This record gives sequence, C-alpha cells and structure tokens, in this order.
Amino acid sequence: MQLDIVQSVLDGKDTLALLPTGGGKSICFQVPTLCQDGICIVISPLIALMKDQVKNLRGRGIRAYAIYSGMNVPEIDRILDNCVHGGAKFLYLSPERLTSDLAIARIKLMKVNLIAIDEAHCISQWGYDFRPSYLNIAEIREFLPKIPLIALTATATAPVVKDIQEKLIFGKESMVFQKSFARNNLSYIVLYEENKRSKMLAVLKKISGAGIVYVQNRRETQEVAYFLKKNGISAEYYHAGRNGDVREKVQDDWIANKTRIIVATNAFGMGIDKPDVRIVVHLTLPDSLEAYFQEAGRAGRDEEKAYGILLYNQSDRIKQERYFKQAFPSVKEIRRVYQALGSYYQLAVGAGLMQTFDLDVPDFAKRFNLHPVETLHALKVLMKEEYLDLTENVFFPSTLQVIVQKEEMYDYMLRNNKLQRLVHIILRSSQGAFNHAVNIREEQLANSLRVPHKELVFMLEKLHKDAIILYKPQKDAPQLTFLMERLPENDLLIDQQRYSFLKDRQKKRLESTLHYAETLQCRNQLLLAYFDEKDAAKCGHCDVCLGRHDQYVKHHEYYQIKTKLEYLLKKEPLALRILVDSFPDEINEKVLKAIEHLMDNYMIVRTGNNQLRWN
Repeated sequence: MQLDIVQSVLDGKDTLALLPTGGGKSICFQVPTLCQDGICIVISPLIALMKDQVKNLRGRGIRAYAIYSGMNVPEIDRILDNCVHGGAKFLYLSPERLTSDLAIARIKLMKVNLIAIDEAHCISQWGYDFRPSYLNIAEIREFLPKIPLIALTATATAPVVKDIQEKLIFGKESMVFQKSFARNNLSYIVLYEENKRSKMLAVLKKISGAGIVYVQNRRETQEVAYFLKKNGISAEYYHAGRNGDVREKVQDDWIANKTRIIVATNAFGMGIDKPDVRIVVHLTLPDSLEAYFQEAGRAGRDEEKAYGILLYNQSDRIKQERYFKQAFPSVKEIRRVYQALGSYYQLAVGAGLMQTFDLDVPDFAKRFNLHPVETLHALKVLMKEEYLDLTENVFFPSTLQVIVQKEEMYDYMLRNNKLQRLVHIILRSSQGAFNHAVNIREEQLANSLRVPHKELVFMLEKLHKDAIILYKPQKDAPQLTFLMERLPENDLLIDQQRYSFLKDRQKKRLESTLHYAETLQCRNQLLLAYFDEKDAAKCGHCDVCLGRHDQYVKHHEYYQIKTKLEYLLKKEPLALRILVDSFPDEINEKVLKAIEHLMDNYMIVRTGNNQLRWN
C-alpha cells in the first residue's frame, strides 16, 4: 500500500494513511519529498521520535532538522535559516512550534513540497491521545494552499478518520488508504494469572527471541529486569528518567541482540525499528485498546511468528478503575496545581510567556503537598487547555557558545593561563562556536586535558561566570513551557463540557480494554471490530481460538469460586473431594479448573497427608 500512498501524494492529493504499527508510515512522506525539489514540514508530538528520525535520515546523507521545546532562540533561528537557504529536505516541528510567529515567517520563505502530520489521531477529541495544539495545524494551509498534506496514524476508529479529514481541511479529491489492522503472524493471548512474574518467566523461557516487557512504572522496570537476570534471562530496563546516554546504550544493545529482553514503561518503543521482536508481554493492563494494539504490535514486524501476551487478574481492574478516577482531577485541584507552578518558578502574575523550565514532578508535588499522579494529570489537562506544554523526558546534550570577539578571547587567555589549554581545545574541536551553540561532551574534554570530570566542569563554569562562553550542562528532564503569561487563579478557565466529554470517552476506552481482557471471544476479532473491521474471521491462533478456556470459568465466576476456596482453605486443609462437594454439582468442572489454576500459581498447595491448603 505504500506505493499507492506515495503516488497519491505525488499526484498532489491530500492523503490519509492508516497503517498498523510497523507498517512503514515514514516512507510514505519521505519518498515523495525526495522525489521533488523543496522541503517537507513534518509535524510530530514526540521529541524522541523526531530526534530518532532526524538521526536516521542524516545517517543516509539526507539533510534533516528538528525544532522542539528546550532549544534556544539562536539555535532555532539557525535551523530555520538552513531550511530556507541550505537545501534541507525535512523540518520536524511540534504543533506548538509550527504556529509560532518565528516559524510561520520562515516557512513562508521555504520551498515546501509536502506537509506531513504524524500521529494524526491526536487532532481528534474522539482519539485516545487528543492534543488541542493539533487543532491549529490547519492554519498553515492558509499560506500554503496548493501544497498537499499527508496525515498518518496507526490507530484510528471511524469517527477519528472522519474527524482528521475535517480538522485538516482535506480537499475534494483527497484519498484515504486503510490497510487492514489484521496481523496474521501475531498471536494475541490473555492469561489469567495471580503470580504474574513466575508466569512471565515461564513464557519467556518457552518462547525464544527478543522481547519487550511493559510494566506500570519506573520502579517496576528495574525490579522486573533484576528478576529476569536473576533467573538467567538477559534483560535491561528502560524508562524516561534514566540518563540519555544510558537509555541510548540500553536501546542499542537490545536492537543489536546483545540484550534479549527490554523491560520498559510505555515511554519505550515509538519509532523503534526492530523487526525481529518475537514477544511483547504486558504485566499490567494499558488504559486503552489503541495503546495496547500499538505496543503489542511491535512484535513480529518481520512477518514471522510472534506473540502479544497480556497477563491479567482482578487487581488490574481495581487498579485501572482507581487510576481513572485520579486521571480526571477536580477543577479546584487543577487550579491549585497551576498556582503552585507559578510559586515553584517564582513567576509573578502576567509573567512567564513562552518561558521553558525543567520540571521534576516528584519534587514539585512534594514541595506543595500534592498527589504526584493527580498532579501529572492536572498538568495534562492544562496542556489540553493550552495553558502550558509539557514534553516527555528527553536528553539535551551540553552546549557552549563563545559570546566574545576573538581579540577579547585571546586577551582573556593571556590573563588566565590555567584555562588556556581548555580554550584552545574548545576552539579546535568545536567549529562554529563563535556563531552558535555547539554540542560538547565533558568526558571527552576532560580526557583531552587529562583532568578529572569535576575539575573540567568547574573550568567551564568559570568561563561562563566570566561571560566568555554561554555554557549549558546536559539535562534529562521533562520541559515545561508556559504558552501564556501566568494568570490569576480565578482567570484560569477549564472547558467543562469538553472535560466531561473527554472523561466519558476515556471511560468507554477503559471498558473496551477490560472487555478485551475478560471476554472469551477471539482476541483478533475483538481488536479488529474495535477498529471498525466488523466482519473479520476468527484468527485460529489466539488463546480463545486454541480452546485454552474450554470448560474454563468466566472471569467473574472464577473470582467468586476463588474467594470461596480461599475462605474454606484458610479455616482448615480439606480433601479435594470435600472441597468440590461444597459447590453446586453443575459447576464441578469449573471448580476443578479453578483449583488447578490456583495450584499452578502456588496459591493452593498439597499437604503431606494429601489435603489441600491455602498458601
């Protein structure tokens, strides 16, 4: 389908491409751009994805740039100039940056041949990751009226497809290409397990090859990776809070198959091109089928046999329902968080417009006695209402720029003998430092000077303090940008109608995810029906189609039986026959299946005199 999509773009038609995860969406805008003179403007919400694609394009000798939060104005200015005059082929922008006056003024001077909107579902309130800033993208069409637009997504239901075309003002001859979301090589399996880690270990020992294990939070990534290593499986952990260099090494080792399993939060995987992933395990239930489909879909991109396995139990339902309540804090709590931000950064009312700061969410929440999870969701609401922008954790390398003339620099060197060698090395190794900020590696500089890392940093800070250079140490934290000046508390308005709508949409998504986990229907059929492929045939290779639940208890029945078994066996050990006879005859098979399952997970154990007891 890629060829048809590329041809549609080259024919000058607005094009919507719906391709499953791993379907090769980037090719669909990269190829037509390279076929023509000019530059492609790519809008993406994810900094990590932008940086990864720019790196890949440059690795192929293609001039590409990205602009995102945290970059300084001179750096942005230089990139925009290169895109106007320097023969660049791709400019990646966040939607917020796209509509800034600085970007619009320069884009008008560029020879644009295509506008590409990645993660296009973000434009729709019906989508699972709605971002209000996407609604402003259509403004660019006013001054580029004849330039075709391509929108791309891996997850879109029918209302979202319609919404994308309307919001992006698609032309009359527009085309929609939708490849079936069916993945015939991928087996979707749900296993009801109390002891998830033991089951995960058994599964990973049975299914060979590279894999991803998705967990709920950062702490779990480390715990689960350690558990796997302790049990003889090569594993590493990945989350957005780890140092950028470390994250990159973990990712590279996994891609090169030096590490077999990567244990990660959902911060991992977007834009990662590894075709030979054999298994994706979810230890916790995602909050939407769109997210699950995208994450599980990272397995088997090479079209060889692969598995998407969800380990589920009743506590998942309880956790998700609690998490849902926390995800929609009251308007009063949102205002409280907003005012606390002003105090945290010591911003007066009326100040802060377009200023960017590092944000340590745990520290911020602790300092103002806020609940960390509710605080994060309050920040997301403020993003959706366009009061601020909060990026994911992203690594920014150290930079320096010489801010004096060469004569002044040499005069300074004569007066500061101890810093002469450092200045010489900077000037020799950092071309262009007099004109713009350049990336540096402190470790490399320290090795060249043969001084400890701490001493090198002290020297750089001395040059910075003396106003010879502008030195910015590396950072690896979320970036918070105020999109408007700080408002008085009562002037902060939340669109209650839209907030209620989004809450209702998320509740329905959660119900669909729980239905997927708890209903004994062909998993593939159920997923495809969610994405409007209503007449899909049974896959024949999910846990349901393989009959793993024949004569098995339905989920709610299982927990009723388990509750009674636990009550009886905690009072006293009992023989199997007595235990089964304490239930109605018509569910004897289900009780036996439940006992077998509980014994497999060591919840029930056999005593020395052949009785059963609760462990």
